Amino acid sequence: MMKRRDLLTLLGGTASWPLVAHAQQADRVRRIGVLMGYAESDRQGQAFVAAFGEGLQELGWTEGRNIRIDTRWASPGDAEARQRFAKELVALQPELILSGNTPTTAALLQHTRTIPMIFALVADPVGSGFVESFPRPGGNVTGFIPFEPTIAGKWLQLLKEIAPHVARVAFLFNPTTAPYAEYYLGSFKTAAAAFALEAIAAPVRDTSELESIVAAQARAPNGGLLVMPDTFTTTNRTEIISLAARHHLPAVYPYRFFAELGGLLSYGNDPVDNFRRAATYVDRILKGAKPSELPVQAPVKVELVINLKTAKALGLTVPFLLRQHVDEVIE
Repeated sequence: MMKRRDLLTLLGGTASWPLVAHAQQADRVRRIGVLMGYAESDRQGQAFVAAFGEGLQELGWTEGRNIRIDTRWASPGDAEARQRFAKELVALQPELILSGNTPTTAALLQHTRTIPMIFALVADPVGSGFVESFPRPGGNVTGFIPFEPTIAGKWLQLLKEIAPHVARVAFLFNPTTAPYAEYYLGSFKTAAAAFALEAIAAPVRDTSELESIVAAQARAPNGGLLVMPDTFTTTNRTEIISLAARHHLPAVYPYRFFAELGGLLSYGNDPVDNFRRAATYVDRILKGAKPSELPVQAPVKVELVINLKTAKALGLTVPFLLRQHVDEVIE
């Protein structure tokens, strides 16, 4: 028969099992996959991933200590690489995956409907079939959108304010990397009609088409340009800004880094912030939350940036009322 002292020792040991298990759970390295829709050399893509890492670190997750991050990079036009890396990341069986945008999310969902996934920049997650609704995503995916669909009307309004002579506006996008284009085009066309402007959808599928599209818009007088948020336009930001300047075309862009590089005006959220906020959802999921219970979140802040040097080069004067709402002026 077991002695009383031995029995108490055994019971004492079993009582500590949950604590030991919890400590082991806390100490183990958690694996996270990341699929980006940019070339690894793209500085903006690198800034996004860096912000995600900083957000995790602020929440107590440090790579090499309690997390391991496996990152894959697929250039916007490389569908084969996107599919290959999506399959590769899923095969690693991470505890969750961060997806950069719409094409990467679509690729990942072809390979898993169980691994938790957070997207950072998906324009239309409901229309894309990724989630059932914003408050209740319903599946293994949730995340953050960059803009409300009505933002296109605001871009058009700002273009008209800074360049009142504009009568025709082209909306530049790549249908391959922006399959959600109608999400923005609807409000663009509605707003254009309200301003009595000719609205032109300007799809471009390759960098070789950029010159002809921008030149065609500048050929007739009083043309203007809107640039859709899209990995293609972001990747080719320098060339698009250069073409707009060369053809003397006033243009409005979605992100501040366009204005910093010489674009006339930008209005939108900071996409870097979306990647930093994505870290908060990683933290919650690693602590037991389910993506289906985490609502899709909209931007919390938008900013208006005007490049005065570019405005002067285009012969434009920034109206006083518009200046009152500017968050930053680049001179």
